[in-house]
Amino acid sequence: MSVTAIRYDRLVGRWEPNARGRLVQAAMELYLERGFEQTTVAEIASRAGLTERTFFRYFVDKREVLFWGAASLQELLVTSVTDAPIGASPIGAVAGAIEVAGDFFQERHEFSRLRQSIIAANPDLQERELIKLSSLAAAMADALRQRGVVDQAARLAAESGIAVLRIVFDDWIDEASPRNFSDLVREAFAKLKEVTAG
Repeated sequence: MSVTAIRYDRLVGRWEPNARGRLVQAAMELYLERGFEQTTVAEIASRAGLTERTFFRYFVDKREVLFWGAASLQELLVTSVTDAPIGASPIGAVAGAIEVAGDFFQERHEFSRLRQSIIAANPDLQERELIKLSSLAAAMADALRQRGVVDQAARLAAESGIAVLRIVFDDWIDEASPRNFSDLVREAFAKLKEVTAG
């Protein structure tokens, strides 16, 4: 085999399918081994067998490896609020949306647990997570306003929904044998109804 052919084979290898998944796996391994701050994009790309240029095709920076699913989650929540039955209350529409999102989390338990341990160890990542959660609440509130819900009610319902999501998520990732995420969401909204009754 000629040198040219070897180089070609190596380049082809860099463009294997599932580059995003390989980058995420490599980043998670390195963040857990070395810490988030000590890990570079070059190291992530190298561990994944890809180039830095490929990394930046998928992620703006190394933080986004931990947050890249946020856009899909937001789209799912907004669509679910928008498509809620006409007679649904604002909190009912939000509760239904977060329950639907249960499958999004259920398939990612181990990843979510490891991801959260990385975020918990880094104040900048904690701040980024709060910003992402705030964006989710704002998007759901906007979807409620589009349904004719007044602004304050829309914001209260959306922010309450995000509070439930955070509490359920924290409980769920601590479970060695995780229960169904959607079931936990239903239980938490029932508890919220109890504590706000009367």
